Amino acid sequence: MRTRAAAKRHPHDDAPDTAQAFRTLATLPPGPQRDTLRGQIVEAWLPMADRLAGRFRNRGESYEDLRQVAALGLVKAVDRYDPALGNAFESYAVPTVTGEIKRHFRDHMWTLHVPRRVQDLRNRVRVAVGELSPAGRTPTVAEIAGHTGLSEGDVKVGLEALESFTALSLDAELPGGEDGYSLGDALGAPDPALDTVVDREAVRTRLAALPERERAILYMRFFDDMTQSRIAEQLGISQMHVSRLISRCCDRLREQVLDDAA
Repeated sequence: MRTRAAAKRHPHDDAPDTAQAFRTLATLPPGPQRDTLRGQIVEAWLPMADRLAGRFRNRGESYEDLRQVAALGLVKAVDRYDPALGNAFESYAVPTVTGEIKRHFRDHMWTLHVPRRVQDLRNRVRVAVGELSPAGRTPTVAEIAGHTGLSEGDVKVGLEALESFTALSLDAELPGGEDGYSLGDALGAPDPALDTVVDREAVRTRLAALPERERAILYMRFFDDMTQSRIAEQLGISQMHVSRLISRCCDRLREQVLDDAA
């Protein structure tokens, strides 16, 4: 049979007895005396906040950052707690601190924004995978659904959300690569040759409408990459004449293409 002292024992073995301190705090006006007592209460309950922060380790956030978030939740709990309601401070502080930590994960730790429902599915699926993994293999969607009571569709959504919590750097080396080939190297980029294709298609019909000699000069200059001197030699005309013809044809084509676009 438990003794009376044991029956009154706090759930946390090292929980401080701050009941009287809270009653005193409630009677003090704002000022240095109240701030000092408030700080003493927060400091007395910090070990509990640290333990709550420890429950969320290995989820992508450093333990020190989690401790700071838990301490912030503890301060909020101390400021909002009303001893006149007759409830133990711990019963109010634990959900307040835990809620602050969960809010931190929800608002600051997701690389991609996802709805709250999807976040909840992710958490349930993550826990289920951890509980089923000791079997030595990754559980199937059906096994996770049976373990959690979720539909297989919801399980798939939760599994996809597991990949949205953190993003992979574009500088990260691709799996199996040994030559420093990164994810960014595998991404596509606009092909500058596409602009050339558009330009060629825009002038194609106008080129075809040019007189034969002018069309031939443009093809030799821009498609065969011949110099003006060589073109002049091949056609039996002066290089200056070739230059004037090329300039005149280009101006005419430019005006026609702009008119077509308009």
